[in-house]
Amino acid sequence: MPYLQHRRLARALACVLALAVSGAQAGAGAASVYVEDLTSPELAARIAAGATTVLVPIGGTEQSGPHMALGKHNVRARVLAGRIAERLGDAVVAPVIAYVPEGAIAPPQGHMRYPGTISIPAAAFEAVLEGTARSFCAHGIRDVFFLGDHGGYQAGEEKVAARLARGGSAGPACRVHALDAYYQATQDAYVADLKRRGYGDAEIGLHAGLADTALSLAVDPSLVRQDQLAAGARAGAAGGVRGDPTRATAALGQLGVARIVDASVAAIRAERQTKSPEHPSKQP
Repeated sequence: MPYLQHRRLARALACVLALAVSGAQAGAGAASVYVEDLTSPELAARIAAGATTVLVPIGGTEQSGPHMALGKHNVRARVLAGRIAERLGDAVVAPVIAYVPEGAIAPPQGHMRYPGTISIPAAAFEAVLEGTARSFCAHGIRDVFFLGDHGGYQAGEEKVAARLARGGSAGPACRVHALDAYYQATQDAYVADLKRRGYGDAEIGLHAGLADTALSLAVDPSLVRQDQLAAGARAGAAGGVRGDPTRATAALGQLGVARIVDASVAAIRAERQTKSPEHPSKQP
């Protein structure tokens, strides 16, 4: 084949391949449960077709010892919210809220004693939650669920949901919920699962220990520096670790993933069933 014809054929094939990849990516975006992957008309169409529930994943940026990334809560909240939305079949997922209260900045307290932790005032956090909920309600969403991956701001979620319910500012056809089941699954059922397998409280831990680390491994192994697990155990409370992550595995973390997803889906379905008859929610 002459050189010029060969070049033209190569260009044509490259164009066809680029169009195919572009089309596949566009299709994947349109099928995504994540709001930030959709165009505005795509989201409007999804809502009109019955996807009237939005999940708002709340993470946080905080230290978790020498073995776990600062953004673990953000990654976990996004991935787990996506799995919950897929199970529901009629929900979408808002962008992750990564800036949350983490304690006093000056003088630094709690996680703020360690580099990388970001803390904002509780009032600012609550204002972000309220604005997020009201925005989605204005676009036709009927149920907004806050999914908090961190224990420190659970009361703030509940406060915002209660305030919007009292004031009616979310709109008459929209309700806002603080989904306690999401976080409690990691504190109760998941811990019980680990204890049944022979792990004790001191190892399971409250922060960056076995339970926390295993859950991160199950969601995204890149969050965990597995060569630093022993260093995490040695760090102890003074180094920002409460528990022992040494024996954490993704398989153990999958127990937590299952508990969180199952409990959240069940709680969301129950909450939506309580809606008034004039605003029924589609049940998958």
